[in-house]
Amino acid sequence: MRLQVNTTLALYSVIEFAADPERHITASQIADKYGISPHHLAKVLAELVRADIVESVRGVGGGYRFSANARRLTLMDVIQLFEDFGTPASARGDAHPPTPVDQALDVVLGEIDQIAKATFSSITLATMLQLVARQSAKAG
Repeated sequence: MRLQVNTTLALYSVIEFAADPERHITASQIADKYGISPHHLAKVLAELVRADIVESVRGVGGGYRFSANARRLTLMDVIQLFEDFGTPASARGDAHPPTPVDQALDVVLGEIDQIAKATFSSITLATMLQLVARQSAKAG
């Protein structure tokens, strides 16, 4: 499974915010860290604000900060804001009617999507932060 760029940006951002929920982090700080466009990231952050996952803090020392519960928020909660798991591959813009092969692939891909959704739904942000800490310790 491959996640869209916006989904990946959202996950990077949410993990940054959840790692230090009291800290205000600007879009530019995250964009610089991951080498991405602050303008593009701002659109992703706006969606996270609408979903009440982060809050926007205006003024001097402002930015964004985590407003959800890291022990309850799952990766799927973030991913579903940006991904479409419900549309079969054969219905995603092909001009020809689905063939039996397309339909069979849709069944297989649907099963893969269900497994991915179940996995993403079982991993909380708190668990993800622990995984990130372990990976950081191995790298450093």
